[in-house]
Amino acid sequence: MIRYLTALAVVFAMPAFAADQVTNGTFDAGTEGWWTTENLTAEIVDGAICADVPGGLTNPWDAIIGQDNVVVAKGESYDFAFTATGDAKGPVRALVQEAKAPYTAYIETVPQTTPEPQDIKIQFTALVDDDKSQVVFQVGGSVEPWRVCLDNVQLAGGAEVKQYRPETGPSLRVNQLGYLPDGPKRATWVSDEKNPQGWTFRGADGKVIVRGQTIPMGLDAASGLTVHLIDFSEVTETGDGFMLGAGGERSHPFSIKSDLYSGLLTDALAYFYPVRSGIKIEGTLAGDLYARPAGHIGVAPNTGDTAVPCQASESSQKAYGEPWTCDYTQDVTGGWYDAGDHGKYVVNGGISVAQLMAAYERNPDGFADGDMKIPEAGNGIPDVLDEAKWELDFLLKMQVPEGQPMAGMAFHKVHDSEWTGLPLMPDKDDKTRELHRPSTAATLNLAAAAAQGARLFKGKDDAYADTLLAAAKSAYAAAKANPAIFATPEDGASGGGPYDDTEVADEFYWAAAELYLTTGEQMYLDELDAIKVPEEMFFPIAGAFDWKNVATFALLELLTVDSDYPLPARDDLRYRLLAAADAYIAAQKTEKWGQMYSPSTGQYDWGSNHLHLQNAIIVATAFDITQDEKYRQAALEAMDYIFGRNALNLSYVTGYGTTFVQNQHSRWFAASLNPDLPHPPKGALAGGPNSSIQDPVAQRLLQGCAPQFCYVDDIQSWSTNEITINWNAALVQIAAMLKEY
Repeated sequence: MIRYLTALAVVFAMPAFAADQVTNGTFDAGTEGWWTTENLTAEIVDGAICADVPGGLTNPWDAIIGQDNVVVAKGESYDFAFTATGDAKGPVRALVQEAKAPYTAYIETVPQTTPEPQDIKIQFTALVDDDKSQVVFQVGGSVEPWRVCLDNVQLAGGAEVKQYRPETGPSLRVNQLGYLPDGPKRATWVSDEKNPQGWTFRGADGKVIVRGQTIPMGLDAASGLTVHLIDFSEVTETGDGFMLGAGGERSHPFSIKSDLYSGLLTDALAYFYPVRSGIKIEGTLAGDLYARPAGHIGVAPNTGDTAVPCQASESSQKAYGEPWTCDYTQDVTGGWYDAGDHGKYVVNGGISVAQLMAAYERNPDGFADGDMKIPEAGNGIPDVLDEAKWELDFLLKMQVPEGQPMAGMAFHKVHDSEWTGLPLMPDKDDKTRELHRPSTAATLNLAAAAAQGARLFKGKDDAYADTLLAAAKSAYAAAKANPAIFATPEDGASGGGPYDDTEVADEFYWAAAELYLTTGEQMYLDELDAIKVPEEMFFPIAGAFDWKNVATFALLELLTVDSDYPLPARDDLRYRLLAAADAYIAAQKTEKWGQMYSPSTGQYDWGSNHLHLQNAIIVATAFDITQDEKYRQAALEAMDYIFGRNALNLSYVTGYGTTFVQNQHSRWFAASLNPDLPHPPKGALAGGPNSSIQDPVAQRLLQGCAPQFCYVDDIQSWSTNEITINWNAALVQIAAMLKEY
């Protein structure tokens, strides 16, 4: 799949530009106006600046050729151009960027150099005024030494920037993975035709098997496209390579078979091992491309997670309006890296590990010891629980120890003291790690996940189950004693996200639910009755649940966990679930792409793909409870959107379908920035369209986008293209259900 930056970084005839903001870009005055890092010695050769770059540098920015005090004006459009020559596949990362932390990139391109000169041009419109920006060429990060030369560097105003138009392929949008033989089979055709048109269903040999008529659906607000529905659910053929045809075009190929989703669960689960912190990732398990040293174990240059201090009091003062710190350190090694950075967050880890455990608890027979490629395989415990234990162990380490202020609470998060750039392998992160002030939400996440784990490890590792339960009870008691200690948005200014949350009634509800299901103790049932969760937190149509809204997940647990303890409200919970599932199906019927995500605002939220899957989990759970086929059919159709039946004609799961995402935001799955690094592993879910387009890449490309078009598969688009543990945990939970379908 062609990325936007690559598509615009093209060979061209170098014209003379007006209003050039770069000084001495042709190097006629030698190196005047340019600087290099100390490990480079620049020289002028045949009118170009050249430097020998040492090998073995960790990061691209460890070796730089740059110019300061470059002016960019808000609203002005620019051509950023240069000529590059170098050893084959030498890493060049060219940026116009902010000259101070966090070094926000206004434009970036990563061409691959060749021994022959390449003329590169990329266009952008500045979103800010900055009279002290930088033009930099980051050339570090190669294992071997190499030589680079640059010439004709220009940043010319007055450019006519072409509107970004994503490549969407054929006008027929299908589930590129395929369909189940007894499931719904629907597709969306983009066409301005007012009347029904003929469609064909063809085999791999191109021969027509079935014909039909499209159903005009009109203008779709979520995409801004006029579309038709194609319903070929009557098809009974099975096999691979099927295609739909309409309007002289053919769709991407797809399969129809009963084991369609058999590999998805395996791949979605396999995502978690390569994002483990504190352990060497073995190539024999994760694949050679994903092998790497352990991160954050205190081996230089890591400061490590073995003895992490608390956030400095002055930093806490800025974040919370009052000073907070501690005079001890904590070993918080292990766990999963949360997303594209090296941070680890209790509130996101809690719901993530809970959904993995929920997938197991729903059907323990569907998981076994030895069905995952992880170091613990063969230890007598189902591998999914071994993977869950890796995160549970970390959550336990995040609990404030006895004898300290706020004992029993959980630190909200641990991450770097300042933001790092991309790419950066976990073992090369040299920033100071800090524990952030305990929060009520984090503490309740620990209580809930540990209580859930305690009942699942009972009979498999009783000592560990007891440890988990003790931690859950002490955390819940600590949260009761400190019910309103909240993370703030300001505690995300540097080094990590804030994960702020000031409504914790849902977290209390979830923790009490898990503790009751595990212990049967009356006090936790009384808590459930007493906790007043805002009604709007249950089953919102814009996304059933996530790290911030866990009431729905708690309700599912109460309703589906096979517990010996009485639950007087079970009938009411069942009614609420089925009413919500019916509402999701009703919303799905109004959408043109079969999606089960229909925000009343008409705008898509951050992580919309994950929210879509959570809604599908609700409907799939309704099928579990009732065996009513309408719920199964609806849940199956919901997956069409994820695997390509969407406005972009794009599968949002890496490795699945014909055209799939592969440049998600990550510091070490970063092939688009360094070809020596891998893409995200097969089975990684991208966050998906986000109407708020918060990152510079999205803001530059996607202004005025219809919701489904507010996405770009670019590694720097962190607001639309992030990967996270909680998003893949949702994929695991729905994949476990689909596998049985």
